[in-house]
Amino acid sequence: MSVKEEMHIKGDELIDGLTAAELEAQHPADAAETIEGLDMSDQVKFVKQLPIKDAAESIAEMESNDQIALIQNLNRGLAARIVNQMSPDDATDLLEGLDEVLRQALLQRVPAEERAELKTLLTFDPDTAGGVMNTEVVILDQDLHVDEAITKLRQEVEDKEIPYYAYLTDAKDRLVGVVSLRELLLAKRGVRLKDLVKTQNLISVGYNIDKEEVAHHIAKYNLLALPVVDFGNRLLGVVTVDDVIDIIHEEASEDMQTMVGAGADETTDSPVIFSVKKRIPWLIINVANSAIAAYVVHLFDDTIAAMAILAALMHIVSNQAGNTGQQALAVMIRQLAMEKFDRKKAWFAVFREIKIGLINSGLISMLVLLAIIAFTGDFKLAACMGIALVIDMLVGALAGSSIPLILKEIGRDPAQASSIFLTTITDAIGFWSFLGLAGILLL
Repeated sequence: MSVKEEMHIKGDELIDGLTAAELEAQHPADAAETIEGLDMSDQVKFVKQLPIKDAAESIAEMESNDQIALIQNLNRGLAARIVNQMSPDDATDLLEGLDEVLRQALLQRVPAEERAELKTLLTFDPDTAGGVMNTEVVILDQDLHVDEAITKLRQEVEDKEIPYYAYLTDAKDRLVGVVSLRELLLAKRGVRLKDLVKTQNLISVGYNIDKEEVAHHIAKYNLLALPVVDFGNRLLGVVTVDDVIDIIHEEASEDMQTMVGAGADETTDSPVIFSVKKRIPWLIINVANSAIAAYVVHLFDDTIAAMAILAALMHIVSNQAGNTGQQALAVMIRQLAMEKFDRKKAWFAVFREIKIGLINSGLISMLVLLAIIAFTGDFKLAACMGIALVIDMLVGALAGSSIPLILKEIGRDPAQASSIFLTTITDAIGFWSFLGLAGILLL
């Protein structure tokens, strides 16, 4: 690659109806969508024509798989300059997705100070506060006067991504307080910063706290950023509200996918083999679980043979129970995702779902009972359906609300394949209760 090709060249080459200048004028999020819609060769052409800062901001907004693919196709010099222009947290996320050889090659091309910072960030677990924090923060000595602090803030703010707060430290770099820009502007001249935070209830999190817990803190206290500290209370960085939005979106997507046995980190761009490996174990488990329901039906072959209508009606019972369970499951998983886990409150929610299941099962069973009497005139068959619906819908409510809690108690993801286990329970209990009652009352 020549020096000229390594350099940024701003041109007016038309690609997919846009010039690089028009792409540069877009918001980074819109530019990211535009780039993602191009084939790889055009993506590379566009990025080469963009200013490095604009390229970095746009690539930071792209989906993870698209980011990685694009960086892999850029020459390493350009890729390294883009990584260097990204905010540290975005750069770390990108580097984590690269293979070790390319990651080290790019890091070697990043200036020493930034390289050391990125290497430090890469040591943190990506699912913790340390793994999602941003280190571009304004740090002020607590002994500064307000006017001195404002002057220093003006000097540093251009290089900081989120200048909403300034963080106060003591001589040992320990976090002692946080002041907002509003507080600085309204403070009287001559006041020391430490006096502004004298009665402050300082909120911070340790670097090893799960990122979902960080999101809960920011939502609970209505913060724009939350400081991250080490075990000695030394300031390491901050997690910003835009990161929290990404965390919530990511966790919601993961919960939705893991509920049905798909990979938590799958996307429509994931390699086919990757998705197969993620899904096939749960599909095998589902086959085994389905065999349980099939065996229950097999136990009642004679009952079904004697009264064929049972084969048609038994699925109504299992489907209603499954739907009831899915409703309880969705509410419970949302609760666990949005709030800190409280065992007493969580199990109280299970009893709440049982009450709802009891009321709903009573109403639905009466509706179905009347419908069967109207169409068949068979009161015993209607009674079987009504009783079986109450039993299985109650089981569905209990299973749907308790499965996530059981998984949580044993240290697993509450959403992990919970839908598969729920379906097994409601199908097996539904078939057993309905066909069992039919065998007793009808034959």
